[in-house]
Amino acid sequence: MNNFINKINFYHSIIFFLLSISLAIIINRFEFLNISPIICLLLILSIGISHGALDNQKGKKLTQLYNIKNSYFFYLMYTIIVIGIITFWLLFPTTSLIIFLIVASYHFGKEDTEFLIKNKNASNLILYFLKGSLIIIAPLMFHFTETINIFKLLLIQDEKFYLFLDFIESNQILSFALLTSLLVNTYYFINNFKILNILIFFDFLSIVVLNYFASPLIAFTIYFCFLHSFRHSISLINELDKDNFKNGAYIFIKKALPLTLLTSIFFVISLYFLSNYYQLTDAILKVIFIGLASLTFPHILLEYLLGKNEK
Repeated sequence: MNNFINKINFYHSIIFFLLSISLAIIINRFEFLNISPIICLLLILSIGISHGALDNQKGKKLTQLYNIKNSYFFYLMYTIIVIGIITFWLLFPTTSLIIFLIVASYHFGKEDTEFLIKNKNASNLILYFLKGSLIIIAPLMFHFTETINIFKLLLIQDEKFYLFLDFIESNQILSFALLTSLLVNTYYFINNFKILNILIFFDFLSIVVLNYFASPLIAFTIYFCFLHSFRHSISLINELDKDNFKNGAYIFIKKALPLTLLTSIFFVISLYFLSNYYQLTDAILKVIFIGLASLTFPHILLEYLLGKNEK
């Protein structure tokens, strides 16, 4: 079954690469066909967040490991963390953004690569971060002003933060960071070499191409929904039924649907209130990135605690 899953991941990377190239050509040739922020939001609320929609199932398992009889305790703690993250962001937006970018880089690098790694060691913590940092580096490198404007919409008003970003942009530090990410990808390609490892370069080129031609929001949406979320969903489907992929996919959809719908409702309600104070596009950007930040932290914490206790 693992060979079957590896084959899916391999062909998925090729298809995603072709999709990225095709989308880049379309955007370059026909600017009026750009994907609207509303479509980006709908994709993230459906395909994107669904890969974390089994957190309730994992939460039940975690409560059992801690001998907590009432599973509702998990929902309470998860909700408190989400609300806490949003509150912290409103009070300390710059600090929250920096922490989120660091954590997200590690998370993206880990979940997009971990299935290829046999040897789990401490050095992977740094390597995952450097690999995943491409998601942050690429939009800053190719659409610096537009990315800065998104940061400002996320309540970041600290002038020192922007002076720092201007410094790294003007001194070619972003180019060095991009090269570092490429070197890490090359390391993972060479280490324990197998033909499957070539998908690492397909993924790298796809992300670069997307960010070069598309806006930061569109590039992130395509990556988050059709590479990161899809790949994580594949691993979850395999966990649900190691012998029958179709049955695992059916179980995954059935189990993920309730939490996906519930999360989407909260996002839409938040968008409704924010649209009373901001333009719709600005409100969408706030809901997407601050909302994803509030979900990312408890999701990663859950994965960490579950992995640690299962070991």
